[in-house]
Amino acid sequence: MHAPLGDDYFNVMQSMLEREKEFTPVTASIVDRHVLAQGSKEKVIDNITRKDKEEKPDLVVVTPTCTSSILQEDLANFVTRASYSSKADVLLADVNHYRVNELQAADRTLEQIIKFYLDKECQESNYSITKTKHPSINIIGGSTLGFHNQHDLVELKKILTEINIHLNLVIPENTEVTQIKDLPKAWLNIVPYRETGIQAAEYLLKKFQMPYVNITPMGLQQTAKFLKEIQSILNNQGYECDFESYIKHQTSFVSQAAWFARSVDCQNLIGKKAVVFGDATHAANFAKILHYEMGIEVSWAGTYCKPDAEWFKAEVEDFCKKVIISDDYNLIATMIEESEPDAIFGTQMERHIGKRLNIPCGVISSPVHIQNFPLSYRPFLGYEGSNQIADLIYNSFTLGMEDHLLEIFGGHDSFQDNTPKLEYNNGVTWDENARKELNKIPGFVRGKVKKNTEIFAKANQIDEITLETMYAAKESNLKI
Repeated sequence: MHAPLGDDYFNVMQSMLEREKEFTPVTASIVDRHVLAQGSKEKVIDNITRKDKEEKPDLVVVTPTCTSSILQEDLANFVTRASYSSKADVLLADVNHYRVNELQAADRTLEQIIKFYLDKECQESNYSITKTKHPSINIIGGSTLGFHNQHDLVELKKILTEINIHLNLVIPENTEVTQIKDLPKAWLNIVPYRETGIQAAEYLLKKFQMPYVNITPMGLQQTAKFLKEIQSILNNQGYECDFESYIKHQTSFVSQAAWFARSVDCQNLIGKKAVVFGDATHAANFAKILHYEMGIEVSWAGTYCKPDAEWFKAEVEDFCKKVIISDDYNLIATMIEESEPDAIFGTQMERHIGKRLNIPCGVISSPVHIQNFPLSYRPFLGYEGSNQIADLIYNSFTLGMEDHLLEIFGGHDSFQDNTPKLEYNNGVTWDENARKELNKIPGFVRGKVKKNTEIFAKANQIDEITLETMYAAKESNLKI
């Protein structure tokens, strides 16, 4: 990677998040006011040709930036000029940074690279497509910064091996551009995440009639649907297979999530409420797991992926009271505060909101913190992924009680009382005994009890809350 000075943080980011010894080297060049005033044409072309000689790449991708858009740089002309003196292919990423977000740009660029090389191969007179003798699959999508994507890919490969399906290519992971011509040899494609890979799969379907599966195998029910869809496509292509026994064995004996959902521990979660927010893939599938597999009420679910708004609504509107499509952090914070869930499942941003309100939060989607790039094996897809998700759900709901035990018995020195600073000024006061009783209530539900008691007092024209008022409110239909 070569970029203007200031983007070299990419180097540190990859070493922290990929957790690999080898990662993409980054070099930078200075773009000063003189370059900006005169235009960066010669600078860009010189850098492309220099890197072509130094690194000897197969492909150079030039990506537009906000600065190049403001300066109205003719990047297409730069790429054409550079390609005359470069041995590598030079390609301009066809994205408008003012109209699309990072996920859309990644999806479009991946499709553009695949199309570039396959269209070029199709022009060769001797190019022909021969399917692999044994059923094989391409996995399209997944990225370094994706939520547990690297672990998910390992789990998908494991499942394919167990059902005796060969893996043709995984793109973009460890695939060279010279291998792209082999993509059409597979019998079908898998797109595990809607955010990256759909456009490439659509292109391969239209150009080479390659079917694809875009069911994300997250949770037991979705994993079963995922495998049955693969089975159906293979059967239609003349390969007889039946994955039913594999699904039953994995669900009953390998994954622990099915029996755990019926255990005494999980029965304690009945009646609990949760909110879910994240990218379209993770938020929709996680909401399904909470509702269908764990029996937990989802007050509302939302995503910041606006282009997938219709798909997302169709996936969750049958069991969610409300569906939110927004990238406004403050709006999401307000909705969480108003809905008062027992747990939040969202991004790192929702984790910050939960910490402020003292509501436990399980992180399920990017954007994330470095702690969500663990060294240990923690996939979210497949049968092992269902175990990880069951643990996350259960631990998130029980986190509040652990904090309460720290309040009672005293925990580590760094513990502080994080009781939500929610003031419901309804014109009522609390006497000393009632306030002492309120402080005995666990911190993770204290704010809700305080609010509902004050609402009860106001409705019954009570100016001062006593112990008797608290007990009466508890017995009312407010369900505090």
